Amino acid sequence: MVIEDIKAGIKGDIGREIFFYETVGSTNTIAAGLAEKGEAEGVVVIADSQERGRGRLGRFWVSPPGVNIYMSIILRPEIEPKDATLITIMAAVGCTSALRRLTGLNVTIKWPNDLMVSDKKIGGILTETKTAHKRIIYAITGIGINVNMDQDAFPEDIKEVATSVKMETGIPHSRTEIIIEILNAIDYWYRILKEMRRRMLLSEWQYLTSTLGRKVRVTVGKETFTGLAESIDDEGMLILRLPSGVLQKISAGDLTILR
Repeated sequence: MVIEDIKAGIKGDIGREIFFYETVGSTNTIAAGLAEKGEAEGVVVIADSQERGRGRLGRFWVSPPGVNIYMSIILRPEIEPKDATLITIMAAVGCTSALRRLTGLNVTIKWPNDLMVSDKKIGGILTETKTAHKRIIYAITGIGINVNMDQDAFPEDIKEVATSVKMETGIPHSRTEIIIEILNAIDYWYRILKEMRRRMLLSEWQYLTSTLGRKVRVTVGKETFTGLAESIDDEGMLILRLPSGVLQKISAGDLTILR
């Protein structure tokens, strides 16, 4: 991947400045450190590999060198902390639409933050925020995409549930091109979010999701809910119809689609 080529392909504000590292613990950690020092919105951290890449709920994100995308974006949205889920929704819409355009794959979004192809995970998003006095100081949106990973490179415990662009298309793809497409798409959808045109954003998310209309199980802390994933509300919360008919709103959780 060539950072100067990425910068040359950037159309908006996100990705104009890029910090590149061969190896980091986690791009989210590096980006948070830069945000603390006052780095501007739109700065992107990209690494060729991560030693302590992480997903939601503290899970380990497999991050070998030379094959995948690991990057984090510094954002400073003027939205309330209760709306922070919309940042992940925005990034998921950007990533999914970009991957669809470039690869032709039917990438879909599994609420709240997984990018899926044929019910296998091809990427994920981890948004972490710093808040104070009912406002977001900064948000770090981490993005991991399995691009040229082969199946035998995945650990045994996730081989059956993970995939890559190369595995799905049968050919290797340029990480540089995918990064450019994703950053430009996120720049577009982030402007939609900042303009508070959230119905447009949520409508696009609903078009791209593979979660709604399916029976799911969601674990929230020590509680587990099973029901029909009916919709999301204006804050990006999942609305689950329980077997009793009661509607349950869920802001975050570990979702499994039941067959």
